[in-house]
Amino acid sequence: MKIRATAAKVIFQVVEQGQSLSSALPVAQQLIAAKDRALLQEICYGTLRWLNRLEFIADQLLDRQLKGKHRSLHYLILAGLYQLFYTRIPPHAVLAETVNASGLLNGDSFRKLINGVLRNAQRQQEELLQAADKNEPTRFSYPRWLLKKIKQSCQYGYVSVLQAGNEYPPMWLRVNLSKQSRDEYQRQLAAVEIQSTPHASCESALLLEKACDVSKLPGFADGACSVQDAAAQHAAWLLDPQPNELILDACAAPGGKTAHILERQPALKQLVAVDSDANRLSRVAENLQRIQLEATLINGDASHPEQWWQGPQFDRILLDAPCSATGVIRRHPDIKWLRRPEDIAELAHLQHDILDAMWQQLKPGGTLLYATCSILSDENSSQIKSFLERTADAIHVPLNEKDTALQPGWQIHPGEQHMDGFFYAKLTKQVTV
Repeated sequence: MKIRATAAKVIFQVVEQGQSLSSALPVAQQLIAAKDRALLQEICYGTLRWLNRLEFIADQLLDRQLKGKHRSLHYLILAGLYQLFYTRIPPHAVLAETVNASGLLNGDSFRKLINGVLRNAQRQQEELLQAADKNEPTRFSYPRWLLKKIKQSCQYGYVSVLQAGNEYPPMWLRVNLSKQSRDEYQRQLAAVEIQSTPHASCESALLLEKACDVSKLPGFADGACSVQDAAAQHAAWLLDPQPNELILDACAAPGGKTAHILERQPALKQLVAVDSDANRLSRVAENLQRIQLEATLINGDASHPEQWWQGPQFDRILLDAPCSATGVIRRHPDIKWLRRPEDIAELAHLQHDILDAMWQQLKPGGTLLYATCSILSDENSSQIKSFLERTADAIHVPLNEKDTALQPGWQIHPGEQHMDGFFYAKLTKQVTV
């Protein structure tokens, strides 16, 4: 029952207090037995994944919502509904554990209510789910404003995008090709009974048939591979770093792309990795230490490079811009509930400023690769189109046949070739004679 009570508190912290799941959950996991942590994670992630849908169902079963000091009991009910409808946990166990958990949340007087709600949900499951399917926000479990934005940005395939956002994310590996070939590492995986499939176009990417603990991956501790989605792995390939170049990785944390650039091209003159968050920058250092490669790490604001860089202009810049992260909702379902409508315009304004600032740090003839893990056109194609219109010396380099002057950039949608949602646009700076 402690697992359920802890889950209710975590969900409360995310939805009511605006904490991210990645910060609230690890703290909570330390309070319960190691063997129970996976179940806690499943309940928290699943309940947040289907929050809108579960809220709708709870509203059908409750005369009024639980508020104030009893609000955590509301999330306990939602967690119970999630387990009943979306897991294989026996219903009798769900009811018993959820009702008993109310005592740990100072809700003994609500035991009868919670028991009644869950029993009615069990009896009326088919009708309740059918009713929830009648409206898109409750069918797909997205806030109405975000669903509308996704519709506008992904007009011809928004349903598959929404569905992909609710799927369990796969586990991708990035093979360190400076240590061994992908085929060789795939054989090492097979030798320890870990099956994998190579990505069709990303030469470093392997998709695991089943997720596993990194401790089981051959050579992981020595940097033989890293966990990174195939969509994110395209960054280093598209940037195409060359020997003796000075390269900037702007907004670099947690460092997966920084590490991949160095793996792709160990003979760089220098790689500078910048991030405004000092705590997250320490993650970059940890990633680099594991793969035994080095970069110059700077804690700084990418929109004001004059504050931290007085060196020469860069040959290449990877700008992995701060964004809504709407392309990685399947990995971070709390994004749906933490984002606000006004966030998108604020992020687009920040991206505008960083793009302009980074362009001044790029040498003539140099390349800037703009990237986001967003699927919203405000942050992606519209952002790049606007930049090209105001920047006379910027040349758009199409990445594929869909990357056009009218809609610049390559938009990867969530679920496409099992990848996360991602956006790339490649720009070069004109050489003036």
